[in-house]
Amino acid sequence: MASVRLEHLETFAMIVRCGGFRAAAAERGVSSSVMSQTMAALEQALGIRLLNRTTRSMAVTEAGERLLERLRPALDDIRLALVELDQLREQPSGTLRINAPGPAVDHVLCPLAFAFMAAHPDVRVEIVSDAAIVDIVEQGFDAGVRFGQQLAQDMIAVPLGRPLRYAIVAAPAYLQERGQPRTPSDLIGHDCIRRRYPGGALATWAFEKDGESVAFEPEGRLTLSSAHQELQAAVAGQGVAHVFDDYARAGIENGTLVEVLADWSPTLPSWYLYYPNKRHSSAAMRAFLEFVRQSTRQ
Repeated sequence: MASVRLEHLETFAMIVRCGGFRAAAAERGVSSSVMSQTMAALEQALGIRLLNRTTRSMAVTEAGERLLERLRPALDDIRLALVELDQLREQPSGTLRINAPGPAVDHVLCPLAFAFMAAHPDVRVEIVSDAAIVDIVEQGFDAGVRFGQQLAQDMIAVPLGRPLRYAIVAAPAYLQERGQPRTPSDLIGHDCIRRRYPGGALATWAFEKDGESVAFEPEGRLTLSSAHQELQAAVAGQGVAHVFDDYARAGIENGTLVEVLADWSPTLPSWYLYYPNKRHSSAAMRAFLEFVRQSTRQ
């Protein structure tokens, strides 16, 4: 049996439902001859007659009746699937998957996602915290969050939140014992709490003041893999930590941490929410983008 086209089956069901070629052609907006040619192609592909027709009448054959018996519920299921797909496109629903580094998740993305979900109860959000650069399309994410220079050229990017800065912090007792650094070079000899990224590289500490830039890989006895761990170590007096000031702010305010070298801390660009440059985004993704834009304008 030759391959059968779905639209030909739909045409057959429409002709029977409308009671003839002329009425079915009017409903579809084509000529009766087009409908007749479609039926002829379907019967030829199936190798069996489905309709007995004369110039004045039309009747469904036994084979046609059997086909219709199975075809009608199948076409109804297809129509329902298309309606549901249309609703998914128009009404925010389904699952939104976003890949982002831990700091962006902690201080920007989670608060946004919580408020967005409250406004759109039919949307589910899955956030994967990942410091590595990933292909969000290949791994099935709707969007990702990274710094601007880390984005591929075929992505659309939206600023997410305010500019960032790192804070150099330590416990008061540690600074009282070891002394407070006044310049980046004073960190030599201090126990710097280092961070190792998932790919194996150690984080570089960068400083800038009055046009002078300094960057180096710190030395220290303790190496960790997250800002939460570094902050915990700093509060415990294990050394000097280099974390986003969002993490350190509460400790600085309550006195468990002291910021040093604040005048050497450069301002960094904001995080960017990025997504593929494609036309057919889901309604959930479109709603989230609008929510982000409104939030960043406030």
